[in-house]
Amino acid sequence: MKSSFAHLTDQVTLDAPWSLVEAFSTMPRWQPQDVETAAHDIAKRLQELNVPVALLETDLYLSIPFTASVTAGGTNFNAKPPAYARDCREGLSAPLVHVPATFSSSISTLFVKSQDAEASTKENISGNIVISEGFSFPGKIHEFEQKGALGVIAINPGADSHWGICTSIWGTPTFDDLPRKPMIPVAAVNNRDGQKLLKIALSGGEVTIKTEMEEGWYKSLIPVVEIPGSEEPEKFVLLHGHYDSWDVGVGDNATGDATMLEIARVLWANKDELKRTVRIAWWPGHSTGRYAGSTWYADTFALDLNENCVAQVNCDSPGCRWATEFRDVSWMKEAEVYCQKTIKEVTGLEAHGERPHRAGDYAFNNIGLSSFFMLSSTMPEALRKEKDYYTVGGCGGNIAWHTEHDLMEIADRDILLRDIKVYLAAVMGVANADVLPFDWRAQVLEFAQTIAAYQTAAGDLADLGPAAMAASDLSTELNGFYGAVDAGKLAPESANQVIQQLARILVPVNHTNQPRFCHDPALPVLPLPAIALAQELPDHGVETLGFAQTQIVRGTNRVAAALNDATRLVRSVMS
Repeated sequence: MKSSFAHLTDQVTLDAPWSLVEAFSTMPRWQPQDVETAAHDIAKRLQELNVPVALLETDLYLSIPFTASVTAGGTNFNAKPPAYARDCREGLSAPLVHVPATFSSSISTLFVKSQDAEASTKENISGNIVISEGFSFPGKIHEFEQKGALGVIAINPGADSHWGICTSIWGTPTFDDLPRKPMIPVAAVNNRDGQKLLKIALSGGEVTIKTEMEEGWYKSLIPVVEIPGSEEPEKFVLLHGHYDSWDVGVGDNATGDATMLEIARVLWANKDELKRTVRIAWWPGHSTGRYAGSTWYADTFALDLNENCVAQVNCDSPGCRWATEFRDVSWMKEAEVYCQKTIKEVTGLEAHGERPHRAGDYAFNNIGLSSFFMLSSTMPEALRKEKDYYTVGGCGGNIAWHTEHDLMEIADRDILLRDIKVYLAAVMGVANADVLPFDWRAQVLEFAQTIAAYQTAAGDLADLGPAAMAASDLSTELNGFYGAVDAGKLAPESANQVIQQLARILVPVNHTNQPRFCHDPALPVLPLPAIALAQELPDHGVETLGFAQTQIVRGTNRVAAALNDATRLVRSVMS
């Protein structure tokens, strides 16, 4: 099968992108001065390609980690402090207690808390330093801190310790966010050292944690390229990815930066073929600010995004070695068929995706943008098992992710060339579609299935009937709407207005708890989160059941009202 944009994908070369990957492979990009240097490098390369670029300047609140150590039993263990851990250069000593947790076997559960409930009691944790398996993800750290832990040591799965960030605050904190800022030192150790520390914990030993951090407001630059469309220039597709990284971050995310560079080159050279505008942005503050760059952009340009953005496409970790499959690809349900079709046309490969995680630079859910891609291609599961690789959140599945080993060897020329073509075709397909290629029937069918599953779990303890009925009504209207589109009975302009507005209504109700234009914490969000608690109702005792049921009533109202609004929208264009 030949891609509809083969004449453009055939123009893709590795000359410019591979040069950037090579340059970034010797350029650390987590300290602010180095990140600024990288921004100027991107801008210079774009200018040399005759692509106009703007450098937006802002101040972001960032946490810059340097070193950490754990001392116990007369031994000093090397460690890495996650961003947003407390600066504790003087050292903090306390008894060490073990709270068992499991290592994730799937990207789907990577960000989900997994600690043992029996061991996670306040009595066991309070006044102690906790050691627990896994990465230092924010949900785990927040729970331990809330229960009185004085510090946390995360035992990473393998021979390396990994950089990361331990705050649940999304982007630069607001005044209301400040109480959630971590106030305890946190350190990650490798598995070998972690096992030694576990023995010390079991013997009732004590540890000392030291962390060296800097935190504050830092000048940050956002390179942005605007490639104007010829028919609907006000409407645009947003392609974006982060250019700051841990260490030199070749697979996460120099390859993504290179991908966007080449797409900018090809699209600028062929801008007369664009129907809608393509906007390309490179973010700082991803690694040290929990997506601070993309969040600043979402806040600053919220009204423009709300009015004109037809889709956002995240470019993270393409072109990595051994990444021969498209599995665990992120996409919202309405974009699933489109993404599968595009990947098949460009690569000949079948693609399998999943609901986007509350991670990456998905800073636009609150606005309500149809979205696809985050993690890109990945290595086959059989190869991962053969290599005894544990689950990571990027680098095509390579466990060099967020370590000093994410070097040139992680990038693969042939795979990068292929992945650039996938991204280019996907962006062009949305930019040039007569009718935006998002099928809301698929999403509403999933809504109905989700509501039914929640209702089954809740039994007689909740009534989700109003939400179920609203989903059924919307499904009926959407069948008529897309039938009219397919039959040419509805003008593309009218259809696109509806498809875009459906995203503004349905994406927030499916992916957010907070009001529009506010950012949910960087914690997992279940489908239709306002009513997700329904599946836990049987576990509530008499002391809390009534409170949980009240929450479900309000959540059902939110979901049903949103679906009813969507139904009225579709009916308005069909009348």
